Amino acid sequence: MKIICIGRNYVEHARELNNPLPKIPIFFMKHESCVVRNNKPFFYPDFSTNVHFEAEIVFKICRVGKKIEKQFAGRYYSEVGLGIDFTARDLQESARKEGLPWEIAKAFDNSAPLSRFITKREFPDINSINFHLDINGKTVQQASTKDMIFPVDDLISYVSQFITLKTGDILFTGTPAGVGPVQIGDHLEGYIEERKMLDFYVK
Repeated sequence: MKIICIGRNYVEHARELNNPLPKIPIFFMKHESCVVRNNKPFFYPDFSTNVHFEAEIVFKICRVGKKIEKQFAGRYYSEVGLGIDFTARDLQESARKEGLPWEIAKAFDNSAPLSRFITKREFPDINSINFHLDINGKTVQQASTKDMIFPVDDLISYVSQFITLKTGDILFTGTPAGVGPVQIGDHLEGYIEERKMLDFYVK
């Protein structure tokens, strides 16, 4: 299983981190050991003091595909979920200053809590799915897939030009504005529309 993550796919999030808006999709990878399922706790790593939450809509790939044309992209995913792209922001900033890759800040163990999945048939429009993240009862991120710079079919088509997509792969589609640090003891609850998808603690 591969975890493909899209960066800077919401205008306001790019701006809040002082990043330029992308002209083509930006992607990076996480690994299977990043996944946390079944609302198990996220254990704060001892190598960072500034871990940020980033809530994202995710899609599960349902068939093998390479060089997929945009008009056929919808055939390659069948389920929708919610994920958190935890980021060690201090490690990321240090790597950027040195001009180094920053996989260390994104792809560490347990950095990708993942919800259960819902069939996409439950959504009238994949490109208009509302989602939000609450921490300790307060909404910190709220957006819709209609706000994405590159819709999911564009992402599927683009990524598949470089990487063969396989059944079970996961696509994180980017995070909206509002990201920030988590602390030990925080309670995270993530929703797609009004359906609770994530409910876990930082320990």
